[in-house]
Amino acid sequence: MAMYESEHTKFMREWMAKHPEQAAEQKKGRALWWDKPQDLNVQADNSASRVPVKPYYYDINNH
Repeated sequence: MAMYESEHTKFMREWMAKHPEQAAEQKKGRALWWDKPQDLNVQADNSASRVPVKPYYYDINNH
């Protein structure tokens, strides 16, 4: 039995086969928004500065 493949997936597969230049454009777009170098010191500072959230914010007995 074949695996299900959505219409969108089929369309994107066909589109990428017909337009191979879009792969480079896709990588540029991904690098713009997602593939960023991570600074471990900044991540540690952000984690250390988090304030714990109480279970139910509007409960007057938890303040």
